Amino acid sequence: MSLLEKALSQYGVQEISGKTDNPQILKYFEVLGFDGNKLHDETAWCSAFVNWVAKTENYIYSGKLNARSWLNIGESTALPTQGDIVVLWRESPSSWKGHVGFFIKQTKRYVYILGGNQNNKVCIRAYPKNRILDYRKLSKNGKN
Repeated sequence: MSLLEKALSQYGVQEISGKTDNPQILKYFEVLGFDGNKLHDETAWCSAFVNWVAKTENYIYSGKLNARSWLNIGESTALPTQGDIVVLWRESPSSWKGHVGFFIKQTKRYVYILGGNQNNKVCIRAYPKNRILDYRKLSKNGKN
C-alpha cells in the first residue's frame, strides 16, 4: 500500500468531543511509543498521524509530535508528487509551531493536503502556499 493509500484509509477519522477519545487517534500516538492513556484526541496529532502512516508502511519517519520535525526527514523536493510530505508554518515562519500532511495537489495560490487534525479530523484541506516551509520526499526504511 502506498503512503497516500494508507492515509486515505483513515479519511474521516475525527476527534470525539468531550471526555471520550477516539481510539484510532490514540493508536497514532501509541505506535510511536507514546502512552495513549496520557494523551487525548485533542492533543495536536497531525505529526502523529503522518508518523503512523509512514511507520506502518515501513517508510522513514520522525518519531516526534512536532510538525517541523519532518523538515529533517527525507529529501527536500521542489516538485512534489502525490503522497510527498508538506510542512507548513503556523503563527509565524520563525515559530516552532507548524502543520504536516501529505501533498495532494496545488493551484496557483493553494496547496491541498491530506492530513490529520485538520478541522479535528483526517481530511483534505487547502492551505495558502505562502505557509509552505518545505516539501519532503520519503524513502522506504532501510531496515527491510
